[in-house]
Amino acid sequence: MNRFLKLCKNPMYLFLKIDDKTLHLLSDEAYLKIKYRYLFGENIDLALPKTFNQKLQWLKLHDRKDIYTVMVDKYEAKKYVSEVIGERYVIPTLGVYNRFDEISFDELPEQFVIKCTHDSGGLVIVRNKSKVDINEIRKKINKSLRRNYYFVSREWPYKNVKPRIIVEKYMRDSCHDELRDYKFFCFNGEPEVVLVCSDRFCGTGLKETWYDNKWNRLPFTEGGHEVDDSLTKPDNFDLMLKLARVLSKNIPFVRVDFYSIDGDVFFGEITFYPASGYERFNPVEWDKKLGDMINLDLAKK
Repeated sequence: MNRFLKLCKNPMYLFLKIDDKTLHLLSDEAYLKIKYRYLFGENIDLALPKTFNQKLQWLKLHDRKDIYTVMVDKYEAKKYVSEVIGERYVIPTLGVYNRFDEISFDELPEQFVIKCTHDSGGLVIVRNKSKVDINEIRKKINKSLRRNYYFVSREWPYKNVKPRIIVEKYMRDSCHDELRDYKFFCFNGEPEVVLVCSDRFCGTGLKETWYDNKWNRLPFTEGGHEVDDSLTKPDNFDLMLKLARVLSKNIPFVRVDFYSIDGDVFFGEITFYPASGYERFNPVEWDKKLGDMINLDLAKK
């Protein structure tokens, strides 16, 4: 690793200038140390990590259970969740495909969601099929299919997920004309913190508002996003808490996402490393406060 660091004063130069094949030769630990140093301006102590972000990097290296690969696969996770908490909480799947050209758009409804099963960002929301550019969708999805998301930030569960395309039913909440995303940060099976994402697709800009599990507003922000002071506690909040506990049982840390749609709860996704362990908390001391909630000894058992 020292050889790479000596190449330039800015270690992130490696990520920008060296080809992917060479980057892939770096061990997971070396890669994470370099990236963390660049993003936070300090070295990470992986022997004694203290903050939330540092402990997520440690978990990438040391908490590797085969079931995690199933849980992050956007297709396999649906089957897993159906078995654990029930199929009624899963958004219906319209089709799963190995290649884009296998999709018959004529057979799909007017509205649907298309995404890749193995990464983050390969998502297209179709609200009016007659007005979309299928070639543009093909370019985006095929680009995602070619990417191994594991190499982006060494999130181990994604390494062996089979790249596929999944098409889902388009879901809409009649009360808010958008899907509010309730992201439960679970520490050893207890959802302690809830991030509510709102106005994601409304043109006003994503808002992120943080609560504890009693629906008390928490005094911090992340990533510079605005908060939404108009949010009210959903009637099914306690049910989402209950389901999050079940899905996060015996896991040192995991984030479990749900949607509340016209009073019903639907599973969104499971994430082991929010923002890949590079969250920018304001005030910064919340990085340490959330880190204190992660007991790494649980991952050593």
